[in-house]
Amino acid sequence: MPNTKSAKKALRKSRERYLRNRATKSAIKTYSRRTKELASKGDVEAALSTLRRAISIIDKAVKRGILHRNTGNRKKSRLMTAVNKLLAQRQAQGEAS
Repeated sequence: MPNTKSAKKALRKSRERYLRNRATKSAIKTYSRRTKELASKGDVEAALSTLRRAISIIDKAVKRGILHRNTGNRKKSRLMTAVNKLLAQRQAQGEAS
């Protein structure tokens, strides 16, 4: 337990930041998963919409210091690669049919 007033405030702020950061990281994971699921189903418009939202959340997390800049870029790159690959597979299957 904190003994001083400043230590109590630091603990309080630490908890607030932890909860805020956890919520943001959870949102990143959720939108990334949704994007991949929609792309695998072939719903291009919805996949691109959720992709834009995921990228926006990642960029905001980087700006706020929740994620390191390189981590944010890596997550965006991997997400774009996965979506492009899934959409290309869907398109190839559609043309083959």
